[in-house]
Parts: sequence; structure tokens; C-alpha cells
Amino acid sequence: LKDHLSRLPLTGFDVAVRSVSRHGIRAASVQVVISDDQSSRNYSDIRSLIEGCPLPQAVKLTSLNIFKRLAEAEARIHSCPLDQVHFHEVGGVDAIVDVVGTALGLDYLGVKKILASPIPLGKGFVTCSHGKLPVPAPATLDILKGVPVYGTDIPHELVTPTGAAIIVTFAKGFGPMPDMNVTGVGYGAGLRELEAGPNLLRIIT
Repeated sequence: LKDHLSRLPLTGFDVAVRSVSRHGIRAASVQVVISDDQSSRNYSDIRSLIEGCPLPQAVKLTSLNIFKRLAEAEARIHSCPLDQVHFHEVGGVDAIVDVVGTALGLDYLGVKKILASPIPLGKGFVTCSHGKLPVPAPATLDILKGVPVYGTDIPHELVTPTGAAIIVTFAKGFGPMPDMNVTGVGYGAGLRELEAGPNLLRIIT
């Protein structure tokens, strides 16, 4: 991942991986570490950045689809043309690395089909560049239209707009676990410790 991500025309970042425990379950915590001050970008900037980078075409197309989904949601919410959508948090280096890194990882692993469970949503408020917004964030809910979700009493943002765009772009369906022969299980850890349960993303193959 680091080798391919280094081909992006971005500087001042690294990808750090460490093993952590969430409610006694060992998981991988992957963080994008930013070392420089980073400017926000608009949708046109991000599209040009991805289109011009020397990455596999399939990875670029998937990454572009994810950012287009994000831009379309923001355009609807703020009533502005698509190319004028200005990303703040989503336009940062960490969000670009999250999106492109996910596309690279799934391409490298040869994943052909993804099914997801219904999406859990938190409650409360989150502070961002636009001020204090309700949780789930407006862009998150817009992206999750047509997707089965359920509310929780957890007073935190469980799904970000970027996370919503990634799962909606990749998942072929949402529902209960299908009939399958389990060959592998992996856990990815969120940064926040939650009292209500382990803050984990579980992937079953």
C-alpha cells in the first residue's frame, strides 16, 4: 500500500499500522499520519489528482466513483454545482489516502464481491468546518439513501461521509450474513474507545 500510495502527488503523510485491543479483541489500527499543514481541495482538484496519478486504472475509476458520490451529496445539500463543491475534511490528504488505499487494498486482494450488514448510526452532534452538525451528518444520510440502517444510543459519529461513500460504492447488497464457508476473519479498529461495544469493522471471507 505504501509503495502505491507514494505515487500519489501528495506529500507530508505516512501510513502507520499497529495492533490494538478493543474489548479484548485484537485488531489492526491503520492511521494516516499527517506531518505538514494540508490545504482543502474542491472536487475538480481531487478528480484531476486521481486521474493524473500512475495507479492501476481500476483503482483510479473506483476512487473517482467514491469521490463523485461524495461530491454529489455535498452539491445537493449546499445547492451548488458539482465542480464547485469544496471539500474541507474530505479534501484532506487523509481522506484521499483512505479512499485510494481502500481501492488499492481490495484490488490487490482480488475481492470480487462485497456484501455488508445494515449500517449502525450514532447520535448527537459533530463539529466540522461548517460548524456543529447533527449526527449522522447530512452528507452521510444523503449517501445512505436506499441503504438499510439502524439507530443506536452511541453519542458519536459511527459512519462518516467518506466511510458511507466507500461502503455504498463497493457493496453489492446489504442484509444478514449470507450462507458461506468462512475462510478468514479480520478486524479493523476505530480510534475511539466505545463503552457500548468494540469499535471495530469486521470483514469475513
